[in-house]
Amino acid sequence: MKYCILFFILLSFKSFSQGKIDGFYRGKGNATLVLGLGFEDPKHYFAGDTKTDLSRSAYYVNLFASYGLTENLDAQVALPYISSNKNSDLQDVSLFLKYRFYNKENGNGKLEMSFGSGFSTPASDYDIGGLNDIGQQATIIDTRLMLHYQWKTQWFATLQSGFSFKFEETPNSLPVTLKVGTSKNNWYYDVYYDYQHSFGGTDYLGSPAPQNFKEFGVDYHKVGGTVYTSFSKNLGAYINLSYLLAGRNSFQGAAYGIGLVYDFRK
Repeated sequence: MKYCILFFILLSFKSFSQGKIDGFYRGKGNATLVLGLGFEDPKHYFAGDTKTDLSRSAYYVNLFASYGLTENLDAQVALPYISSNKNSDLQDVSLFLKYRFYNKENGNGKLEMSFGSGFSTPASDYDIGGLNDIGQQATIIDTRLMLHYQWKTQWFATLQSGFSFKFEETPNSLPVTLKVGTSKNNWYYDVYYDYQHSFGGTDYLGSPAPQNFKEFGVDYHKVGGTVYTSFSKNLGAYINLSYLLAGRNSFQGAAYGIGLVYDFRK
């Protein structure tokens, strides 16, 4: 199924993420390699919950790989390089496992449930202390529970949530992602809603000063979508667009991405 050649850019960098895991499995011995490029162009920044006119531009290159260890167990790794004005470096490498523990078919389609767990940690000693930071230098342990339903019409819906435990000063957070999509011939389409709530933390322009940017609590509401097409059995490309609607200590604006997807099949 062409879904299995997908799953693009699963970044810890909040502007480009769309859920840590996806609802499709590669199959034992199969692998997917993705090279992605992206651009973020926000015009406003929420200092705490207050909207300001602060802006920035950011670019990324991301390498993502996923491998089917068994029919129900996938492993994935992602490593992004991000540039935000003069701050340019490798950001956070992430490793993740997901396991499908429930699979039930009925007359209309099938319901699957999966559990995922992994971690991310800084891949370089990038600077923190300003609005052009490329991350918070946080080591994170993530857990996800995912519900995935696929209709026989090829439409699907995926809901995932869990808990992100962050070491040292960075606040823990609760993520939620809902994605709906379909495929037809050599094309795939999806739209998604992405949400994060942080527990506590400090705010930009808050007190006392100077502030520790690792302590910021980051919340956001974001919507986006992806279009993918395949050129052959193994090669395809995608474009995606997202927009951060509102948040806390987050930039508001659009992010754009393109990429190539190569599928290694036995």
